[in-house]
Amino acid sequence: MGRIFLVELKGRSYYKCRFCNSHLALADSVLSWSFNCRRGRAYLFSDVVNIMLGPQEERLMLSGMHTVEDIFCCCCGQIVGWKYVSSFQPFFSCFAAKI
Repeated sequence: MGRIFLVELKGRSYYKCRFCNSHLALADSVLSWSFNCRRGRAYLFSDVVNIMLGPQEERLMLSGMHTVEDIFCCCCGQIVGWKYVSSFQPFFSCFAAKI
């Protein structure tokens, strides 16, 4: 495995991995704070950094069946959320992560 280069976000506020504190998204990237998942509250992001994507899979979400990819922190490898790949509603083509 090669060396990991992390993006350090510049801004007044940002979200970070709760396991290793690496930067993940600016607060300005949040599209919705009222998003929910099975584990509780989640946020819908338009852009995130310092992540790795898992394989695509079909998953039954609260809003129906969707194709998603899990999102992992590239520093510590912990799962921090998921990405909608395809759905029946076009605005779901963004990132959603529980951070």
